[in-house]
Formats: sequence, C-alpha cells, structure tokens
Amino acid sequence: MIRVAAVGDLHLGVDSSAQWRDALAPVSDDAELLLLAGDLTRIGTPQEAEALAAVLRPVSIPIVAVLGNHDHHAECPARVVEILQGAGVELLEGSATRHDVAGVRVGIAGAKGFGGGFPNACGSEFGEPEMKAFIAHTRRVAAGLGAALAGLEADLRIALLHYAPVEDTLRGERCEIFPFLGSYLLGEAIDHAGADLVLHGHAHSGTEKGVTPGGIRVRNVAQPVIGSAYRLYCFGGAELECEAEARR
Repeated sequence: MIRVAAVGDLHLGVDSSAQWRDALAPVSDDAELLLLAGDLTRIGTPQEAEALAAVLRPVSIPIVAVLGNHDHHAECPARVVEILQGAGVELLEGSATRHDVAGVRVGIAGAKGFGGGFPNACGSEFGEPEMKAFIAHTRRVAAGLGAALAGLEADLRIALLHYAPVEDTLRGERCEIFPFLGSYLLGEAIDHAGADLVLHGHAHSGTEKGVTPGGIRVRNVAQPVIGSAYRLYCFGGAELECEAEARR
C-alpha cells in the first residue's frame, strides 16, 4: 500500500507557522509522500517562505509542490522557490519527478496551471493582445504539463496543479468565476498523456471529487474543502483503492 498525503491552500503566514507545524507533525508516519497543491503562502514574501520552510524541515518524507497565484503576488516567486528548495521541497513547473516507494515508481508531474474556463464558457485567442496572451499562456502551461506527464516512466502517475482542470471540482463556487479557477486545456493535456490521479487546489468553496472527460479521477485538496491538514490517497499497485481523512 502506497500512501500519498496532499493538501493545497495553506496560505501560511509568519503568524500561523506554529499551527501548521503541529498539523503536519503526523504526516511522516501517515504517508510516504507529501504533495502541496499551491497557495503555500499568503502573498509570496520571502519571510512567509522562510516560515513555511521551517514548518516543512521536520517532515522526513519527500515533499513535492507547485506554486499558486498567492505565491506570485509579491513578485518574487523565484526566491520563494529557492527558499523552499533549501528545505528539501521539490518545486515543479512543467516538470516531473519520480520516487521509488516499496518497489513502485511513483511519478509526479506538476504545474501551477492558469485560468481560461471550460467548454461553452471559455476564453479564446481572439481579439485584443491581452486576451490572446491570457489564453496562450494557459495553452503553454497545459502543453508543458502534458509533456512532463508523457515523459514519466512510472508505475503510478500523479498530476499536481493549483488551478482546476475540470468543472466538477468547482461546483459550489460561483459559476461566473469558473474561468479564473481553471481551464479545460489542463484536463485535455492530462487525458492525452494519461495519469492515475489529479490533485489541485484554488477552489476554496468547490467540491472534492471529480473526473476528467477521459475518466481520470480529480481531487480538489484545497484545505477549506478537505477540512483537515491533509488528505490521504492510498494505492495498491497502480490503482487508487481508498481515500481516508488524516488526523486534523
């Protein structure tokens, strides 16, 4: 049995590090991997990244993460990445990593993602340069994620995002903001490359469980949605066998 712990939207500030240190204390016993689905900090300052790094250093299992939109707000994401890498966190953006767990090759491909919307309610590369640039960026991010997934030589493949790749896990959010919460292009890329599980955050009022058009399971692990410090996903071989809420 392989156990993967996942959570997004920690929104950690310098004043909440003790809370998260306690909340994540059991994770090294509960799981073999910890995946973080973006919005790791409140506004992406180096001080917040240092506070998060201090929280994560005691975790003894591999940690893989993507950034979220909050982590870009202070306009120094490269510094945030540098600080977290110094604490042993693997940050993915159109890239992938692999860990061998109990003889099983677990591959994770990650990207922040971006918005744009979903079929019948999406933007297109038409009109003003700003609109073309918006959708073109999402298309590039989706292509990078798809290439990273396709290149993974692994028995179990997980796509890790911040933005949502499907509408299912946005249910509960106002439909007017769906285009700012994710894009169908991400889901298309994942379906084309193939994966066993997709994890994302960002949609605080969304729904936990969904599926891509191609039948791949999608889970919204935003902390306000799962209501706990992390969610455990348990695999037997390459199949998702059970999902259990970890300790609060």
